[in-house]
Amino acid sequence: MAVKIRLKRMGSKRKPFYRVVVADSRSPRDGRFIDQIGTYNPVAEPALVDLDENKALDWMAKGAKPSDTVRNLFSQEGIMKKFHESKNQK
Repeated sequence: MAVKIRLKRMGSKRKPFYRVVVADSRSPRDGRFIDQIGTYNPVAEPALVDLDENKALDWMAKGAKPSDTVRNLFSQEGIMKKFHESKNQK
């Protein structure tokens, strides 16, 4: 089973709000997910990002691949750097 960390769209028309979820790659964008690890609100100024860093690192260590947008969010929050450092320590 290929596991992805990706965004699930919530909110109303022209007011998007996203949940950062861990889901099977075969499930639909807004469908079933395994775990919710954070939220992302691009409408707020500045954009609000709330992530559970420990869950994100744990899922990536298990092999979950972040989508392009989630990878950018993780990089801004410093999670990708911590993940690469933990991989290189082993």
